[in-house]
Parts: sequence; C-alpha cells; structure tokens
Amino acid sequence: MIICYLKREQLSSMGVISKKKTKDNQYAKAFIMNQGSLAPKQYSYLDIKKMTHSFKNKLGQGGYGSIYKGKLLDNHLVAVKVINDLKGDGEDFINEIASISRTSHVNIVTLLGYCYERTKRALVYEFMPNGSLDKFICDPKSSSTNCKLEHKTLFGIAIGVARGLEYLHRGCSTRILHFDIKPQNILLDDDFCPKISDFGLARLCQKKESIVSMLGVRGTIGYIAPEVFSRNFGGVSHKSDVYSYGMLILEMVGVKKNFDAEVSHTTERYFPDWIYQNLNFGENVENNMVIIEEEEQMKKKMILVGLWCIQTIPTNRPSMTKVVEMLEGNVHSIEIPPKPFLFSPARSVQYSSTTSLP
Repeated sequence: MIICYLKREQLSSMGVISKKKTKDNQYAKAFIMNQGSLAPKQYSYLDIKKMTHSFKNKLGQGGYGSIYKGKLLDNHLVAVKVINDLKGDGEDFINEIASISRTSHVNIVTLLGYCYERTKRALVYEFMPNGSLDKFICDPKSSSTNCKLEHKTLFGIAIGVARGLEYLHRGCSTRILHFDIKPQNILLDDDFCPKISDFGLARLCQKKESIVSMLGVRGTIGYIAPEVFSRNFGGVSHKSDVYSYGMLILEMVGVKKNFDAEVSHTTERYFPDWIYQNLNFGENVENNMVIIEEEEQMKKKMILVGLWCIQTIPTNRPSMTKVVEMLEGNVHSIEIPPKPFLFSPARSVQYSSTTSLP
C-alpha cells in the first residue's frame, strides 16, 4: 500500500495522473506553439522567479492572480502576471497569448514572453512605469498628486486608446474584440502614452464577421454593452468594445462622478440620460469648474463622442475609425447624439470597475 501511494504521488507531481488535465495541457501547448513566429519567448518557472527576485515587488492584484515587477538579464524592466486562478483549460491564458501575440501597435502593450509549466503559468509584459489609468481618474478636488494630469494629457490618452481599439478592430490580419475595456486595463508609459492590456476575455474573428457567437457575459459591470447582457438589443460585435470605450471616456472626463454624487443608490436614474439632460439644458457637468476654452472643447468632444459610443443599439454606435475622426476634428462638426432609450441593469448590481463577470 505504501509503495502504491508513493507511485501515485510521483505520477501526480508529474502531471500524468489526470488524463483530462494532460489533454488540456497538451491542447494549450499545441495552440501556443501553432502561433509559429508570432509565439513570444517561453520562460521556465525558475526564470520567472529569478526575474522577479522570488516575487519580491508586487505591483497589483486581480481576480486572475498577481502582477510583479521584474528585470530581464539585459536589465530591461518587465511586469510579470502570475496566473493563480486557472479557469477550465486555461482559456483566458490561451486567449491572451493568442490575441496579443498578433499585435504590434504603440497603443497595445507588448507581450515579451510566457511561462507554461503544468499549473505554473505567467505572462511577461513590458513595464509601464505610470501604472494603470484608474489611478488618475479621481475627484479633481483630491489632494493626491495622481489627480494632477492636465486635461490635454487625458485627451491624448483618450485618442491613444481609440487608436489602439481601431487597430484591434481593423489593423490586424484577424479582428480582435477585447471585451474588457476599463481604466484598470489601460496602462501608461513614461510619457503617459496609453497601452491597452489584459486580453484574457478577448475573442478572435475574421474581419468579415460582424457578429460573434458567445455564451455568457464577458466584461466588467459598468462597461458592458447592452447586447452582451441581452441579445434582444442586437448581436455582439466590435461595437461592444465601442460601448465600453464610451463609458471609459465619460468616466475620464469626470461626469460619472458627478452622477454618482447626485443620484442615491435608492433612486433609479439612467447615467446617459442624466448626461443628455445636462447637455440639453446647458448645465455645466463639471460642477462649476473654471476651465479655459481649449479644455472646454476637449471635454465637450469627449462627452459627445462618449454619448455616441454608448448608444443602446449597436448599429447606432460609430466605428472606432469614426471615433478617432471625431476626436481629432472640430467639436462643432460633432452632432448631438440621439437620446439612448432606457437600458439600466438592476441597481442591486452596482456599477463597479473591479467586479468582473464570467
């Protein structure tokens, strides 16, 4: 009995005791290797421990696991995402490698390598010294230095994210739908150039495919398009990313905070409807902030574009190419978008930038 027990433990540690796990692992490895020249460098788990100094400097924590600061042998700094919460056969892990390895754009984070050893999985990215955008979206009255970004810088970030999404939707050989655009997934380099990150929920599809089939809900509450909740609003497509982008820039410009402050949790009121009413009545959505004309125009552009992006029916939303065109053009050439008809998830499910759905 003791001998059998030891053999079973040895087999278990080798990862061959479970035929299903072995099959899943072989599938995942084959999928990654089939990327050919697109496949990033593979690191051993020992390499990961060395580059992170045994996971000494933790940068952040998410539902998937943790992110650590590391350094390669050539002294280049990296961010290492260690996947702790493996779902199923590691679909999110495979999605991230498969999608991001196909990209090369200034507004998309660069994947430098990965680790895949039995249950040990990690992703190695270029290091972004300014962290994620959510640190810079806060109450303008806050004393935090993280809230001191100039309006021109925030506007540049909005355009950069739009260009990154336009590239994913039109610039790649295979269209990539991100499905989780939110402040936490927008990283900033030294010059505050934005980089779209975290492709765990991404889907690959042919450019000619306008609608994708999808089971369940993907994304983060508060940024998820209506059609992702219910197909009654239309099919799920790249326009679902457009909706998330619209909610992102409305949060960047600050109007969502004013809405949250005005509307109690016991009151049913639709966020886009509130913004539309403010625009129609000429009210200042910035709560009496004194801003110069140029900043006023940038803010108005972001609000108008945001409202176009969050139209309830997907076909009423602009493409990301049109979004870039509107942001870079004259504010007076942007028409007031039609008022979206009511779509509001139950207030019992609070809008959150951190709560993800499966």
